[in-house]
Amino acid sequence: MGSIARDYRRGLVLGAILLLLAGGSQASHLGIGGDANGDGDVAIAGCTCHNENPDNSVTVILDGLPYRYEVGSQYLLTIQLVGGPDIDASSNTGGFSMRVSAGTLSAAEGFESYVQNWEDDETRLTHTNSGSQTEDRTWEIVWTAPSDNEEVVALWLVGNSVNGDQIPSELDKWNRLSVSVDEGDDDGRTRTVFSGNGEIEPPAPADHGMEIHDMGAGLRAHWLGLLGFAAVIIVILFCGLFLRYGFSRHYVGRSNLLRLRIKHLRRGDQI
Repeated sequence: MGSIARDYRRGLVLGAILLLLAGGSQASHLGIGGDANGDGDVAIAGCTCHNENPDNSVTVILDGLPYRYEVGSQYLLTIQLVGGPDIDASSNTGGFSMRVSAGTLSAAEGFESYVQNWEDDETRLTHTNSGSQTEDRTWEIVWTAPSDNEEVVALWLVGNSVNGDQIPSELDKWNRLSVSVDEGDDDGRTRTVFSGNGEIEPPAPADHGMEIHDMGAGLRAHWLGLLGFAAVIIVILFCGLFLRYGFSRHYVGRSNLLRLRIKHLRRGDQI
């Protein structure tokens, strides 16, 4: 009887562990928000189910933020994560959770299947299953400023760069940022805010070289073009030499007839 009870308890513990792992993995690729980890709102507290502390090797970027917002205006924002595990396009790459103190958050045009409001709360936004498989860890969203004068609006954002195994671990890296925007006259200028060490490596330059035959020009046409260019240069040099020495009165090799004509032209007003 005691053995059966121990096996039963062991099964319950194992089942609980599996549920926790499943819940954590779903939070990784199905979106996350609210007090998911028991540490407070995840957009503020961070992805503590993966790591206890943020990692500055991951740079969280929020682009398109106005210096001041106008009541009721819409602003297109871009969220991007740089750093963390290498991107594997065949698996999950990352996710985010965002919250605003006022106004609403929504997906930008073309990103409706990549981001979603967490539990239909328009002040919270996160990724979807498709959004966790982005090739560049980038999402475009829209923040609609509040319709009433809220003076200062706070925005919180956390981004998680993952290795794609859907298991929360220290192999996944996350970071967070917070920023505020005052209400006022919007002059159209925007800014980029980020958190992290800022060591963003630019992508490798693309090879834009092209073979001559790929441009539709044959080898014979190529050489004919070079010969034509050389002929033009020779003509220009010949004309320059002719003008330099053909009409110079100090050039010894000039004919007497040409000298007489030049002299007549120079003194024709005296005849």
